[in-house]
Amino acid sequence: MKRLAIAAVLISLAATTVAQSGTSTNWTGQNVNNKNYISTGMPILLIAPDAVSSGMGDVGAASAPDLYSAHWNNAKLAFVDGNMGVGLTYTPWLRNLKVGDMNLFYLSGYYRINKNSTAAAGLTYFTLGDIDNTDEDGQTLQTIHPNEFAFDLTYALKITDQLSLGASGRFIRSDLTNGAVISSSGEHTSTHAANSLAADIGLYYQGEIDKTQDFALGLHISNLGAKLSYEDDDTKKEFLPSNLRIGGRYTNRIDEYNKISVLVDANKLLVPTRPYTRDGVTYETRYAKNLAEYNNIGVIAGAFQSFADAPGGFSEEMQEIQLSGGVEYWYAETFAARAGYFFEHENKGGRQYATVGVGLRYNIFKFDLSYLIPTTKISTNPLAHTIRIGLMIEMSPEKK
Repeated sequence: MKRLAIAAVLISLAATTVAQSGTSTNWTGQNVNNKNYISTGMPILLIAPDAVSSGMGDVGAASAPDLYSAHWNNAKLAFVDGNMGVGLTYTPWLRNLKVGDMNLFYLSGYYRINKNSTAAAGLTYFTLGDIDNTDEDGQTLQTIHPNEFAFDLTYALKITDQLSLGASGRFIRSDLTNGAVISSSGEHTSTHAANSLAADIGLYYQGEIDKTQDFALGLHISNLGAKLSYEDDDTKKEFLPSNLRIGGRYTNRIDEYNKISVLVDANKLLVPTRPYTRDGVTYETRYAKNLAEYNNIGVIAGAFQSFADAPGGFSEEMQEIQLSGGVEYWYAETFAARAGYFFEHENKGGRQYATVGVGLRYNIFKFDLSYLIPTTKISTNPLAHTIRIGLMIEMSPEKK
């Protein structure tokens, strides 16, 4: 039996995977356990949805263009090889915590309009299974089915033979309570689903070093959109997980059958830091001395402020940058082996894990699998044994 009172904790746990060395924030946004983690609404939007990039440490800004490019860098879709494709990825979530009914699904597809432009659509769906809403005496009031989803449309265009631009629009819905009334300390709060609209923009450049070597660079800004509100009180809103991703790739085609790529990404949340209290001391930010001021920060202003508002100054700002790197090996464009590593500073979440993955290609069918290995010293790490399974069907242009 699960209670609605822990639903929000599970959401945060599921999306940030709380390999955060014990890091969390409470309902008022105050810091707990001596960490200064930046919380957002619907952080599931940042979780790797596919089994390709997740096998390489969650890199994707400049990885090879594929069906899943809309999540990592929408501009890459202009260079995708096929004419059309569709794929589905399934991720059972938090199985190491013995949670058996939380799952993440990602359905995506693309269609090449002409040699310079491609359109795509994607659906991210996250379910928390069944949760019992109970009163303060522990009596079940109702069973709810929390879920979140995001639907996006993307258009990518080649500006030159090496450079492309991508743009996406996204509808977001986060329904954690099914409209239930939450009771706590004698107070009753009416809730509702939170809806929002967001946009992504990306740039991608790929070039050749020589006949056997090439490289790529990518930049992607995602989830810039209206704040999420779960209550009638409009002052209590959550920023979307707006994110800046910059990355690069180097590929060496060793011979006719063997190819290897090395990739690296850097991520930065475009979300302002909350003021918080620790050990009776209030830590103010450059732009907000209390939560009332923080809640009044606009989305665009908050994105710019996020580069210079950490209470610890420049050193703390640098801690907010997440790093990931990966390697991918292909044999005869049929079998792929992948490995990677993801690093997040312990004061900003503490997620640190290695990943491995494989890929198989046969005709129009493509299968990918990834596996996550946490490296933080936590006895029961919720990240452990996380797998992703992906199946793709892709129609390639006829060879002449």
